[in-house]
Amino acid sequence: MKGQMVTKLGSIVIDEDVLGKYAGSAAVGCFGVVGMASVNMKDGIVKLLKRDSLRHGVNISMDENGKLRIELHIIVAFGVSILAVAENLVDTVRYNLEEFTGMEVGKIVVCVEGVRVVD
Repeated sequence: MKGQMVTKLGSIVIDEDVLGKYAGSAAVGCFGVVGMASVNMKDGIVKLLKRDSLRHGVNISMDENGKLRIELHIIVAFGVSILAVAENLVDTVRYNLEEFTGMEVGKIVVCVEGVRVVD
């Protein structure tokens, strides 16, 4: 899947990896998000991703209306409201991706994969 938008100057194609990295970077900048998570489905093990692997905690697809569908796998800080973190995360990622790409974001799914105590 590649994101595509048409302007008066022509077509612009954005690779899925670029969209994923941008969404992951926006997500880890949100209050209460410790980092992105990679889930090993075979073992059910959740792993906190390093800063250069943010793309692996993000799944992006395009719905039938041409809108982006984003799934974020995150680890939250212990003691924060998960609802407040998720709402802030959805608003921030939606705003950043729409401003960055000019594409419309349809649905954002937040999957909380774990909780970490932050020093």
